Amino acid sequence: CGGKVVGEGSGCTAMDQVFHIRCFDCIVCHLQLQGKPFYAVDCKPYCEDCYMNTLEKCCVCTKPILDRILRATGKPYHPGCFTCVVCNTALDGIPFTVDAANQIHCIEDFHKKFAPRCSVCQEPIMPEQGMDETVRVVALDRSFHVNCYKCEDCELLLTSESEGRGCYPLDGHVLCKSCNAARVQALSSTLATNI
Repeated sequence: CGGKVVGEGSGCTAMDQVFHIRCFDCIVCHLQLQGKPFYAVDCKPYCEDCYMNTLEKCCVCTKPILDRILRATGKPYHPGCFTCVVCNTALDGIPFTVDAANQIHCIEDFHKKFAPRCSVCQEPIMPEQGMDETVRVVALDRSFHVNCYKCEDCELLLTSESEGRGCYPLDGHVLCKSCNAARVQALSSTLATNI
């Protein structure tokens, strides 16, 4: 207030200043602070409750963040609250990604949830351990693991790199060259017999 502090017990010292007891109050709610815990922010006294209300709140648990703020996807988090929505692993300092709904995922769970599924084994097609890129085969509008891309009849591993081991589809079936020829021959024989 700028007035003199006179008389014993009429003043107190805080933040390197002298206050009348009645003037040393919370800048927000005006609670008298003499003898109570307070926080100084920009040389202004706050009671504990009002100080807590000035702090950013974690977007997960909604509690004030007292220590380090982890900021991701434009929101504040306690480091322990920043977790994968699938496995609940804390992702502080760990690579993560978000889905279309802005939900946070560890990389592995994101791949498990959103990776294309192999049409043979139905497992997600994910990067190999320690790799960043996914390798898959797409044929007949279907996805395959490289090791699942086999002839449906003889299980020969198909590839585009060597002659005779490519895919020769027939009626939506993934076949090698010789199994395709055998099926075509069988179909031709059946058609010839039925005529």
